[in-house]
Parts: sequence; C-alpha cells; structure tokens
Amino acid sequence: MIELDTDVLVLGGGPAGAWAALAAGGAGARVVLADKGYCGTSGPTASGGNNLWYVPPDAPARERAIGERFEQSARLADHHWMARVIDETYLRVADLASFGYPFPVDGGVERRGSLQGPEYMKRMRRRVHRSGAVILDHHPALRLLVDDSGAVAGASGIARQRDGEPWTVRAGAVVLATGGCAFLSGAFGTNVDTGDGHLMAAELGAEMSGMEFSSAYALSPAYGSHTKGLMMQFATYYAEDGTRIEVPHPLGARTQVAERLAAGRKVYARLDQAPVDLREAMRGAQPNYFLPLDKAGIDPFRDRYEVRMVLEGTVRGTGGLRITGDDCATTVPGLYAAGDVATRELVSGAVSGGGAYNGAWAISSGTWAGRGAALFGVGRARPRPVPVGRAGLEPGPLDAAEVVRAVQEETLPLDRNLFRTRAGLRDSLTSLDALWERITSQGLAGEGRDRLRARSAAAMAAHARWCYRAALAREESRGLHRLEDLPTLRRFEHRLLVGGLDEPWTAAEPREVAA
Repeated sequence: MIELDTDVLVLGGGPAGAWAALAAGGAGARVVLADKGYCGTSGPTASGGNNLWYVPPDAPARERAIGERFEQSARLADHHWMARVIDETYLRVADLASFGYPFPVDGGVERRGSLQGPEYMKRMRRRVHRSGAVILDHHPALRLLVDDSGAVAGASGIARQRDGEPWTVRAGAVVLATGGCAFLSGAFGTNVDTGDGHLMAAELGAEMSGMEFSSAYALSPAYGSHTKGLMMQFATYYAEDGTRIEVPHPLGARTQVAERLAAGRKVYARLDQAPVDLREAMRGAQPNYFLPLDKAGIDPFRDRYEVRMVLEGTVRGTGGLRITGDDCATTVPGLYAAGDVATRELVSGAVSGGGAYNGAWAISSGTWAGRGAALFGVGRARPRPVPVGRAGLEPGPLDAAEVVRAVQEETLPLDRNLFRTRAGLRDSLTSLDALWERITSQGLAGEGRDRLRARSAAAMAAHARWCYRAALAREESRGLHRLEDLPTLRRFEHRLLVGGLDEPWTAAEPREVAA
C-alpha cells in the first residue's frame, strides 16, 4: 500500500490542479498531486485549445468587460470576483510566458488570449514537477479522510496501473480540482469528469451552488466527439432535404438545431462561411475537430456533414461546490475547490463559462485554492484521520454499467435536460432517487480497478439528482436553465444552494453572501 504524508494534497491534474500545486508549493507547502489520468494529458483542456478571459490592466477596459459579463450572466455573477479573476489571470499568464509558452506574435506583440491545450498542459506538468511536488499519475481518489475535528485530512484511492493497489495520502489540506460531470456523454476529453469530487465533498457535508445551470450541450460532428464551438461561427446549417436552416447567428444556433434534433430530425452543417485564407489555420488550431471528418472523406468546407448535440453538463456548465471565501474554501474545513468542480456563478452566473471564462477561472481559482490550502495545512496536526464514504464502495449485485445507463437515460436526452419541464424533472427524479436507494442499500460490484467504475457511477447518480432538484427549485427560465412551462424570468435573482445525499435539499443563498 502506498502511504504518503504532505501539507497539501491536490486531487486533479488539469489546469486548476496544476496551478493549485504551484501556488501551494510557492507558499512553502509540501505538495502531492494525484490525478485520475496522466497529469498534463487528461481532461478537456489538454485535448484542445481554448480562449481566455484576458484583459490587460486598462481600468476602463476592465470595467467594461465586467459590466458586460454581469449582464450576460443574467445578473448572477459577482463584480468583486470578476475583477479578481481578470487581475489574477493576467498575472499568471505572464508566469506562463516565463515558463516558455510560445504565444503567437502579431505585429511584434504577443497574443495571450488563447492557449493550445497540449502545449499548455505539457508546460504546466513540467513546472509542477520542477517545483518539487510529487505527482501520482493514474491514482484516482475514492474517499476523503477527516480528522477528529471534522476537518479534511487527506484522501485514499487506488493505483490504476497497479491492479487497483490502494493508496493513502495524509495531508493538512486538500484542493479538489477533479472537474465537473459530463455523464460519460462522450464529449471530447471529458471521460474523466464524472463528478467524483462532488460526491466525496458532499459526504462531508459540502454544499453546491448553481447546479441547475448544468444543461450545457455543444455541437459536435456526428462522426466524432469534438465539442469546441469556435468552428461553428463559420457554419451554415441544413435540414435533411437540403434546405437551409435560418439561425440568428451561427454561434447562436443551439436552440434551432436542438429543437430539430429533439424531434428526431437530422441536421447538417458546412463550414462554407470560413474565409479561404483562414482554413488551414483552422485545421492547425483544432486538428481534432477535422480528424474524424477527414477519415470519413468529408471536406467540411465543401461538404455537408451531420451534427449532433453532446451533453457537457457541469464541465462547460456553471454549477459546482459552493465557495465561501476569497481563498476558494468550501463549507468543509480544510477542503478547497478549484476549476470546474467549483461553482463558476461568480464569473458566469446563469450562463456557460465556455472556454474563455472557465479557462480564466481555472487559473485563478487554482492559484487561490493552492495558497489557501497551504496557509491552512502547513504544520497542522492530523489526529487519527479516517476515510469517509460508502456509495459505490460497498460490494453488491448492481453493475456499474447498468447504473451509468440508467443515469444517462435521464440526463442525456434533449427533451429531458435541455427542454426541461417540471413534470419531466419530477419523473426523472423519481427514477434517479430509486436508483440511488438501490446503490446505497444493495451495493455496487467492483474489485481492484473496477472500484473506480463503481464509485464514478454512484457520483453520476448523485450529480444528476442535485442538478434536477436545483432545476425544480428555480421556477423560471434563466440562462442555461430552461423550463418550457415557465419560459420567462421571474424574481429569482439570487443563487440556489443544494446538498445532501440520501435526502437532498435546496435553499436560497443567504443575501449577505450573494450580495
């Protein structure tokens, strides 16, 4: 059995986890980073590129950026946090440049508003390694540890490449950077994002916020899973008979396309609006978008190709663990959250963070969480830490694949999760609650490495129940959350909290916190 002791344990090796490890180490902490996959290659950032919410230190420009984002957020974002994210992102991107990241140069000036995921994460892994942190690749966490005081004191899990050998890391503080939950929909790079961190935190009583804003779907070629939407700004859409589908703007085509797909009709796209001199650059910027099309013998600039909508859930959506302070602390002592596992309402409100805002949030929240964890964890005694958690960890007759299918039946269909109705949400919750009762009363099969599949299946079930309970509690349509039987905005200009496992609950966030 692998046993380690450290000041700060970071769970997750995407951008948020990497920045957290660097910040914690820079604050004098000993750091261990444990990743479900291989740090630097797993997750949606490493699989593609994304823009950043990058605003140079020009006061009027930053004020405009914050004001515009606040209105886009359906007035649920927070001015203080948006200003902090802009400032921290600017500083850390300068660090990234010093790490040798090759930003493109235009007219003698570096353009720092976008990142190529593979190059970005390769350099972040190298930097984390050189900082002295211990990196545990393919070491997913299954449970958090708590001490006698109720504070988090580490985590335990399995080593996937050692036939599921157990590991334990005792730590003064833990940063969760485990990503959101895309319900194994096949969205590009998201198969590691099954909500495991949310489940571990909820077992200690952590609260979540913004979980109703979880119905983020993205367009993908039917022949692939690449959901980066920037290509679609050049798209023209067509029905099965070849007639053009009129959309308000190519990037705003989601509703028109989704309505047709939900009705069982096919939709096709062609990138014929892309300038000829830009097409090779598009291929270079997002090669994974074009790869499956090329293999199918399709030239997307000339030929129509079928598209589909893929659920990205709380990866590109907004909800996650509730943040209680500037250091990204959660409602559990010693536990910090960064990146997609944390709520992004503070910068995105009711709308998707997309790539730009989520990318900036990962950098900023990772930095703050790492510093906060170091301040909390360095030198802290950890009397008798014990593991907490049981859902998906107790052997039983249920099969993990069966649980995943049952969750997906309620979460993936457009007419369930995008075009929501209160009756549909209640029907789904009836099924999901019954599934959860079976998980906790009967147990899930899983030995060795299969323990991770069982635990992830349980996490997906828990995640779906929080999302739909929060959706029922928000009796309006706002941002990503759309209720067909309540299509207008009402007086819900506040955030909603959700928590609990066997008996989930919802509540309005207290006014003094939401202000």
